[in-house]
Amino acid sequence: MRFKDRREAGSRLAGPLKAYKGEDVVIYALPRGGVVLGAEIAKALGAPLDLIIPRKIGHPQNPEYAICAVTETGPPICNQEEVEHVDPLWLKSEIERQRVEIRRRREKFLGGIAPKPAEGKVCIIVDDGIATGLTMLAAIGGLKAQRPGRIIVAVPVVPYEIARRLTEEADELVSLLIETNFLGAVGSYYEDFRQTEDDEVIELLKSAEEAYIAAKGAKTG
Repeated sequence: MRFKDRREAGSRLAGPLKAYKGEDVVIYALPRGGVVLGAEIAKALGAPLDLIIPRKIGHPQNPEYAICAVTETGPPICNQEEVEHVDPLWLKSEIERQRVEIRRRREKFLGGIAPKPAEGKVCIIVDDGIATGLTMLAAIGGLKAQRPGRIIVAVPVVPYEIARRLTEEADELVSLLIETNFLGAVGSYYEDFRQTEDDEVIELLKSAEEAYIAAKGAKTG
């Protein structure tokens, strides 16, 4: 199975999620690519769109090799075998540095759009695919700190072993393809996997907010 692009993947993923239409749902997308899918799902469900922003923490001797992931709230998710061999003071400082960056990105992407509360809600976390699962696990942990009613992970593709882990951490996993022989990179499952630019993320979030406000107004009007 291959997807034409993120927009098509989001439209296809919205199908099985329509079971939640009419419930008290919030869509939480992982930027940047996940926002494209999240916007499609939010439109299909008539739900608000927000961000949850995980950041990877690279090994001090090899920054490309992630040993932890954090969000603005909730505990860091770490590879314990790797963490045991790094300076704990460095790790604490790096976690805080990444959380500062998360807050900067939230302000950049969302500006004056208020965060959507997760408490008691059906929270659907969306990304364009999963490889290692580290950032998604951090996203789940960040939402759990806000006491949601239910957490659903929604992705087009995920490796089988990671899927098993996610079903232990979230209430439900919705995926179009749980891959036993994962191709090694999420982009391998897309015809067009070009980088999503910041301006597109900002525009998608703004449009989703305007559509949600208009829909709410129509219901109460």
